[in-house]
Formats: sequence, C-alpha cells, structure tokens
Amino acid sequence: YQKKQILEWQRDDYRSMNALLQELDNYIFDNLTLQSSMLKKKVTSSDESAVTVTALSTAPNVTNQIKVNQIATVTTWVSKDAITVQGPDPFDPDANLDQFTFTTGEGNYSFGGQFTLKLDVTLPDGTSKSGVTVTVDPSQDSLNDVIAKINQTTDLNVSVFYDGTAKKVVFSSNKTGSNASIKLASDAEDNALNFFKALGFTGATKGGEIALDGAGRTNGQDASFELNGYTMTKKENTFTINSITYTLKKADPSATISITTSTDVDAMFNVIKGFVDKYNEIIGKINAKISEQRYRDYPPLTDEQKEEMTEKQIELWEEKAKSGLLRNDSILSSGLSQMRLDIFSKVSGTNINSNYDILSEIGITTSSNYLENGKLIIDETKLREAIETDPNAVFQLFNANGSDFDTKGIAQRLRSTIKETIGKIEQKAGKTIWTNQQFAIGRDLDDLNEQISRFEDRLQQIEDRYWRQFTAMEQAIQRANEQSMYLMNAFFGGSQ
Repeated sequence: YQKKQILEWQRDDYRSMNALLQELDNYIFDNLTLQSSMLKKKVTSSDESAVTVTALSTAPNVTNQIKVNQIATVTTWVSKDAITVQGPDPFDPDANLDQFTFTTGEGNYSFGGQFTLKLDVTLPDGTSKSGVTVTVDPSQDSLNDVIAKINQTTDLNVSVFYDGTAKKVVFSSNKTGSNASIKLASDAEDNALNFFKALGFTGATKGGEIALDGAGRTNGQDASFELNGYTMTKKENTFTINSITYTLKKADPSATISITTSTDVDAMFNVIKGFVDKYNEIIGKINAKISEQRYRDYPPLTDEQKEEMTEKQIELWEEKAKSGLLRNDSILSSGLSQMRLDIFSKVSGTNINSNYDILSEIGITTSSNYLENGKLIIDETKLREAIETDPNAVFQLFNANGSDFDTKGIAQRLRSTIKETIGKIEQKAGKTIWTNQQFAIGRDLDDLNEQISRFEDRLQQIEDRYWRQFTAMEQAIQRANEQSMYLMNAFFGGSQ
C-alpha cells in the first residue's frame, strides 16, 4: 500500500509539471506567436470627433492628412401621405389589418385574404436581390407585424419603422452610399401595390420605386474626402487603406485632420516581459521540484498510524513523505536544459536581422547567479531600443518559421521542446482521461493492485488455515477434557 501511495503521488507530481509546461506553452501561443499581440500599432487622430483610426500590425508608420468633405448617408423612402382610415379610427398599428379601410387620394383599400409583397432591392455597391417575398395575412398581422417581418428579411437589407406622430412609414437602407433602390417586382400582386398605396406610398408602381425622388425618396450619398490632397469617394464611412482603417464621423471641408501611426513599443515590450516573467516562474517551480530533498525515513502513513496522530502531525509527516519524488528526474532535467539551449542559441535565416539574431542583443540574458538555474534578466532600456529600431526583427527572432533548429525562432523552438517534454511525461504518468494501461506508472499501479490482491488472498488463506487449526485444537482439547472427565468419574466411582 505504501508503494502504491508513492506511485500515485509521483504520478500527480508529474501531471502538475505538465500543467506548468502547458501554461507556458499557452502564453507563448497566445502572445509571442501572434502579430496582433506583438506588432501592435499606436494610432492618433487630431480630431476624433471627425475621424477615428485603427491600424493592423502590417500598417506602415506614417503621418497622413485628411479632409472630410461629406460623410456617407443612407437612402430613405418615406410615405408621401399620412395613413388615414375610415374605421375604426384612429389607426392602431398593433391591430389586425383587416379591421381597417385605408383612404388615399386615389381611393379606398381594404385587405381580407393573404397576399405576398414581392420586392427587388439593389444595394449601393451594386449587388441586388430580385423577388424577395414577405407574406402578409391581414387577419393575423398588424402593421407592426409586417414591419417586423420586413426587418427580419435579411435579403432586403432595410430597416423600417412607423412614425405614429406623422402616421407615416419610413424605409431606410442598411448600407450607406448612393444608388440604393427598393422596387415592387413587375409581377407583384395587385394587393401588394395597393398595400403600399394604403400606407401612403402613392407614387408606387409595379416595377418602380416605392417612393420617387423628391416625393418621399432621399438618395443616400457617398463619403467624399481628401487624403494627402487626393480626393476619393467611398460607399461607407469606414474603409481601409494600406492596413489603416478610417471611420468618418462628421464633414468639415475646412478642417485638416492629422492621422499618425507608429509602433506600439509598450505592447510588444509588455508581451516579451510577460513571457520572461512566465518562463522564470515555470522553470523556478520545476527546478524546485527536481531539487527537493528526499526523506526516505518518512514513508506514507498507514490508516492505523494516522489514527494515533493529530491532523497537524499527519500534515507535517506527509509533507516530508511527498518531498523529492521527482528529484533529479531525467525527463524534466533534459527538458529544462533543452529550453535553455532553445533560448540562447543564435537564430539564422533570410528573414533574420543579423543585429538581432540572439536574445542577448535585445537585452535578455541569463542571471549570473548559478543558483537561479537559468533565470532570465531583462535590460528594459535595451529591449525598448530594439523594438523601436526594428520591431519586425524582434518579432522574427521569436517567430521565424524555419525548417530546422537553427532557422526556427525562439518561440517555435520552445513550443517544440515543451510538446516533446509533455509527451514524455504523459508516457510516464499519463493524463486524467487515460487508463492505467496507457502509461508506465499506471501499469506499475495495476501490478501493485494485483500483488495486493494476491497478498490479501494469501492472508485470507492463512487466516482460514489458522482458524481450521484453532478449531481442530479446540475440538481436540474438548475431547481430551471429556476423556479426562470420564476417567476421573470412572476412577473415583470405582474407589467408592
């Protein structure tokens, strides 16, 4: 049982080391290997109320001048006439449509049976959808129900609402820019045309816009701006040029706005410093585990021993019993040695700047105190200077995607070593979802369980044998006593 307990503790220690290595690997993957984390850009706008800017990591460091002549707007279609009804009055947009008779200058309209709105739409960018349908059931649907159906029909790309004060319906394109259109299909039902007329779109025709220019239709406009003196137009207010995304918020042709992009030195510095801190933390914990003192005079306690001790005594005893189970472990020791080699070996290749091809050249070195087991030390000034001078070279130092050890970046090397070390530990100690037969310690535990089972069977057999012997002895004693009593009775009886 003590051997089994030691193996279980050792298995758990190995798995805790794997969790530490996985933690380091996750940090490297989530931070060091991503351009979005390492090569961030710092962007500024001299007037963020007019123009805001973001930049991808690939954006150049530039200063641009922009003037906003006009911002992009959406096209709107508003019913020319207010909705009027004969009864019941006033019009209730939440009541079923078949309750009302709508009145316009062109006549009266009422709706009883189900019909379908069939629309053709064109977006400002020229894409179009023909024959988009919305089903209307006047006995079940109110005006607000129909509006909800139209808003939920994504192919239409429009937003609709009812203005209860003016008693008008407003359509607007979901996309900014000029030349958007909403037309009734040329083969639309008569009730579809009558429905739009009843809502006040009296200029609607089959095959034509639901509202005409100047009679309810306000055409959207494109964004117009000058970038470094060059006039450009865009359908939307947000657009990307040279990996820099601009968002226009207001027009003011008299104002010149400065846009500046630069390397976010703090972002890369913090990622690298975070890596150094995480690396030092992880190797510190692993080194502490493989250098723990082993106390062989403190085997695991039996249940009987625990019953005679206090909780504090048990805690102190087991602290020593668990200590040193991974002392000088070859898998962990070789993994740490390889990681040190990964970090401080030179990186070569066509994408590597020779001025920054080793970690010490960006200000990261090993502690001179050998007791710290390869702890990394940062020269913050030197690291910031390297980032400011050539951030891409610093990124490549960590992430060069080479075909062999020499041409792989430091992060790539470390992840390979961590993966290999984790694999070896799993072969030794497995993981929670594995069965015992899939790893070495598990197989040893199964062997011990079989030994324990066999010993228990032997103990049971011995116990049974002793009981049989004891019973036989008891029976023999009883027979001897009976014979003795008989003889005594016979003897004393004869003397009388």
